[in-house]
Amino acid sequence: MVGTPPSRNRLTELDALRGIGALCVLIFHYSTRFHELFPQAAHVPFSFPGGNYRVLLFFTISGFAIFFTLDRIRSVADFVVNRFARLYPAYLVAMLLTLSIEYLAQATQLLIGPVAILANVTMLQGFAFLPEVDGAYWTLTVEIAFYFCMIAIWKFTGMRRLEPLLAGWLMLRWLFWIWPDMPERIIMLLVLRYAPFFIIGMLAYRVWRGQRRLRQQAPYAALALLSIATMESWDVAIVGCILLLAFVALVHGYLRFVSLRPLVWLGGISYSFYLIHQHVGFVVMLECAKAGYSPWIGFAAAFAVALLLGTAINRLVERPAGEAILAWWKRRSAARASLPDAAPSQT
Repeated sequence: MVGTPPSRNRLTELDALRGIGALCVLIFHYSTRFHELFPQAAHVPFSFPGGNYRVLLFFTISGFAIFFTLDRIRSVADFVVNRFARLYPAYLVAMLLTLSIEYLAQATQLLIGPVAILANVTMLQGFAFLPEVDGAYWTLTVEIAFYFCMIAIWKFTGMRRLEPLLAGWLMLRWLFWIWPDMPERIIMLLVLRYAPFFIIGMLAYRVWRGQRRLRQQAPYAALALLSIATMESWDVAIVGCILLLAFVALVHGYLRFVSLRPLVWLGGISYSFYLIHQHVGFVVMLECAKAGYSPWIGFAAAFAVALLLGTAINRLVERPAGEAILAWWKRRSAARASLPDAAPSQT
């Protein structure tokens, strides 16, 4: 059975899943993580350790969504500019805003040194094993490494026989399992810790596009789950099964019920929201605790500030800057393409 043919340029279900992931990460950070970092501060009386699985959802979504870029590029440069336009402007503004708020609030426990700050400007601090301005940024290192792997596949082998390559990728992950001293940078660059989750998303996309049938993808999906089950704890294996089932439901149109307007909206701003929510929210909750307010008020205030700033960065930076960069690149590419045609008329 082939997935439902795509009739829309944007899957609202995918945005809704992003929104669910964004909510999970916020609740996890504002409950469990805040209490771990600041045990002396008043905090909400519950923990949400399950939110720690939210990154696995994000990685699976990334595996699915990467083809929205790969299917329309013509060169490696197209891909680099597209990913830069998508990620960097919002990242730079969110990072500088986070730093400013931390310094103004004198949140010394959250601050990092000048060398690490300069490394964060490049967005490559994780590959140098330097700390992030905001702890949430660690996932960006994983995403960038995933982009490196995918553009290498696109450039050197193409996508026609993608699934055998994905199987080989999973085999490399087992090599990492039996070779515990494998260099860390190789592990990072090949995304060996999280490859099965990206692969689940990629397999699902190929069904959704009608390029493969579900039964053709089943052996590769089983291999991804086996990789998770043999190398991770039982709870992560369960999460892997849930994600696979969810994306099978997605490609066959059975997740439309999650496309609630608030979740879709939150998914639309989820990148900017993710970038700004953690340390800024911690500062807000710390200030509320110092002022003697209930931790619930601090939680709600931090949530409101994260939503406000995330929306502002999305509307004022992420969208317009990304569109401007892509428009500039399109004009530049069109001008360069016209040069050979224009040359004969000048002779």
